[in-house]
Amino acid sequence: MSTGQVHPSWHPIDDGLVRRLIAEQFPQWAGLPVERYPSGGTVNAMYRLGDGMVVRLPLVKGGAEDVAMEQEWLPLVAPHLPTAIPEVLGAGSPAEGYPWPWSVYRWLAGQNPETEALSEPVLLAKDLAEFVAAMRSITLPGAPEAHRGGPLASLDTSTRAAIEELREIPQEGVDCDAAAAVWEEALRVPGWDGPPVWLHADLMPGNLLVDSGRLTSVIDFGCMGVGDPACDLFPAWNLLPADAREVFREALGVDDATWTRGRARTLSQALVALPYYRKTNPAMAHNARHVIRVVLGKD
Repeated sequence: MSTGQVHPSWHPIDDGLVRRLIAEQFPQWAGLPVERYPSGGTVNAMYRLGDGMVVRLPLVKGGAEDVAMEQEWLPLVAPHLPTAIPEVLGAGSPAEGYPWPWSVYRWLAGQNPETEALSEPVLLAKDLAEFVAAMRSITLPGAPEAHRGGPLASLDTSTRAAIEELREIPQEGVDCDAAAAVWEEALRVPGWDGPPVWLHADLMPGNLLVDSGRLTSVIDFGCMGVGDPACDLFPAWNLLPADAREVFREALGVDDATWTRGRARTLSQALVALPYYRKTNPAMAHNARHVIRVVLGKD
């Protein structure tokens, strides 16, 4: 869970506000217990509603677009996927001084996987590959562009800026020259020249739920859309150990160029996240350090 205000424009949310919103817009659920659910997420607040539901409210304006995305597309993509995903039970509107749309979802049980404590990493790799392959096979018309799903070069400015910022934080111990070399190598490989494919586009450990080591649910589809298939290779470096990483790659049949772009995209996300979250979100910062070590061969 975050230890401080991550974004400067966070909107304050508390139990009372959630109760008032529910009572006004979904009176059938008024009176059910409301309890803040601790999460390492940085864009939304989550509240348990009774035993079987969760309320998800954007903390920042940008998250409001994600709410609309999920309300429109989750019911359409769900039938195509082998894994449970969030089911929208109620679409909330701005009220009570809260300025953005919000949602009520069915509660999905499970735990976020921890990189250091995977009980079935190879089986989890196969589960993840099955999910990614199913996403890629979707052919729904009118698909939005995935967040961060465009050409690798579109991330160049932010990635280089993050590397330079990390040079000014020597206590993090990041080999910035090595990170720059990995990034520059990836920019030289061919880009994706096939049709854009459907992506979750944010397969972080915090967006995965497991039980007994196996994938049970994938959550937070606010970045979804179509783009470069390399965008859904994140778990190879942000979660899976080396042997399971190869199982994941083989199951998806990833070519060398796409694998290189996927590694660079995962590294870029970590490089940007570490200086931003190092003092405010321990979970995000911890995973960023893990990715950097793995990609640079320090782990």
